[in-house]
Amino acid sequence: MTAFGAATAADTLSSGIDIPNMDTSVRPQDDFFTYLNGSWLKTTEIPADKSSWGTFAKMRDDTLPQLRGLIEKAEADKTRKNGSEAQKIADLYASYMDEAKLNELGIRPLAGELNHIRALKDKKGLPILIAHLAQIGVTTPYGVSVRQDARESTKYAVYVSQSGLGLPDRDYYLKKDDAKMVNALAKYELFVTKLLTLSGDRNPGANAKKIIALETALAEVQWTKVENRDPVKRYNKMPLKQLAELAPGYDWGHALAAAGVANKIDSVIVSQPSFLTGFGAVLEKTDLATWKAYFEWQLLRETAPFLSKDFADAHFDFYSTVLTGVAVKPPRWKTGVSLVEGSLGEALGKLYVADYFPPERKARMDELVKNVLASYKTSIDNLDWMSPATKLEAQAKLAKFTPKIGYPTKWRDYSTLVILKNDLVGNVLRTSNYRHQRMLAKLGKPIDREEWGMTPQTINAYYNSTMNEIVFPAAILQPPFFDAKADDAVNYGAIGAVIGHEISHGFDDGGSQSDGDGNLRDWWTKEDRANFKAKADALVKQYDGYSPLPGYHVNGALTLGENIADNSGMAIAYKAYQLSLGGKPAPVIDGFTGEQRFFMGFGQIWRVKMREDQQILQIKTDPHSPGQYRTNGPVVNQPGFYDAFGVKPGDKLYVAPEQRIIIW
Repeated sequence: MTAFGAATAADTLSSGIDIPNMDTSVRPQDDFFTYLNGSWLKTTEIPADKSSWGTFAKMRDDTLPQLRGLIEKAEADKTRKNGSEAQKIADLYASYMDEAKLNELGIRPLAGELNHIRALKDKKGLPILIAHLAQIGVTTPYGVSVRQDARESTKYAVYVSQSGLGLPDRDYYLKKDDAKMVNALAKYELFVTKLLTLSGDRNPGANAKKIIALETALAEVQWTKVENRDPVKRYNKMPLKQLAELAPGYDWGHALAAAGVANKIDSVIVSQPSFLTGFGAVLEKTDLATWKAYFEWQLLRETAPFLSKDFADAHFDFYSTVLTGVAVKPPRWKTGVSLVEGSLGEALGKLYVADYFPPERKARMDELVKNVLASYKTSIDNLDWMSPATKLEAQAKLAKFTPKIGYPTKWRDYSTLVILKNDLVGNVLRTSNYRHQRMLAKLGKPIDREEWGMTPQTINAYYNSTMNEIVFPAAILQPPFFDAKADDAVNYGAIGAVIGHEISHGFDDGGSQSDGDGNLRDWWTKEDRANFKAKADALVKQYDGYSPLPGYHVNGALTLGENIADNSGMAIAYKAYQLSLGGKPAPVIDGFTGEQRFFMGFGQIWRVKMREDQQILQIKTDPHSPGQYRTNGPVVNQPGFYDAFGVKPGDKLYVAPEQRIIIW
């Protein structure tokens, strides 16, 4: 197995460890996260315009000026042609930055859409209105999307899924015993009232109460985030006539025709059947005036950041200050860059890659991915809890993994998207419609295996089960995830563990229900699945025990897939690092052995501080555990950590060998 790194002499490489950020008064055997990051935690203030601050947020913040420079270069290009990507990038940004124009326009950019909603004569028109609003990016009670068929992954299918809320999770409506949730809901009602007032609504307070009641009724029939984690339960393929039986009285024929899919399909996949039945009941008992107020509200909510200052400020005050604790708006150029990214992400990504992603970085990443995949292969062979029959299936799936690194081989075509310099709201709505039409165009066509779900400038990575692919955008391939000047150990602990993490998603509680072709199929023996479930249940219990705030515990069931990936990714990357040494001892750098630096590399990438409201939001909605538990949670299960740091009985991170949860 080839070593991962550029230099040949150990003494030319750094350790890659942020030693000034450590707190050596804390023993690594008691709290590894604080040992690594304690000084940073004590001295770092979360920036006033951020809800959290840490490795990911800082990397994102460091990337923004680079992207701004690329946008401003497009603005300065006097040779750009109308309709070119440079024109669209420049003019979209300019339309956002012209606050004076937005303040002058007020709510006028929405006049056509508001009239569209207000013209609704009866409930029979709702299916067509919902389809239209969905196409321009407005939240509606259900969503219609085109995705790979999870049981026939060589075909695209139409999915119908629950939606409809303005708050991040159903708990915000339903948890009456949680003072934070009750307060957020009360502030949400004030926010609804404020935007309705600004829009000229004659009865904003009364309509706000009706909208909250309607969204609460939808929340009551929604599936929980934990229920939605099961891909088999979410797969309910049915003929179109059966869809009508779920919500009698709702014209699904009109709904799917208006959505642009009716003539191309004879079946749909319903993600949450009971929700559609619940939606039908809510539809019947809610009067037309309330539905019209609700849709006006959703239109206002989605577009408020792109209207005059009073609308934008009200939106920020609720979604940033109330929900995440942020009191200060970020500089407008930053949110402008984010808008360009969200709208023309690959056009901007093409420029980013050309300037900021050296080809040699991709080559080194290719090598590391090969090493970690090879380590996974060996690990499967050596599992003591899995039968030979299931191991064969697991190896077959692993052999079909497709890695994508850096950037797409085929860039997205934005030629049909019209961007005008003086029409921000129009630009936003047309961008949503462009995305919608692009999605609809997939029906009946071969699967686009070159498509990416993230832009190259995204600080993240992902696994896609129906593609059976692992994807690593260019922007994550920099320190502290990947440091070309550092010894192999820290890179295996950081980006190596991220690679292992994404591979492991193919074998977590959800991903393990799909095969190497991306199809939902049970390839396990009954006994092996039971063994796996026992380990997963133990991991749920471990993480349920973690509490970052008084009264709020990590949801072990919600975070199970990510916790499996964190634990397994670390274990696999550690084996890959050991194999990369070729039997030779690792150098000691900055007083730390290679094994210690591996785990330290892992622990320092999860460095983070969060405002209390943001922490609560994360616990309620995020399938990832808080950063301190992404560090301390996996290490207690890794024998290599015990050896590297001499962890003994009596140490706070000590877990008896028979209780350590080792899955892959």
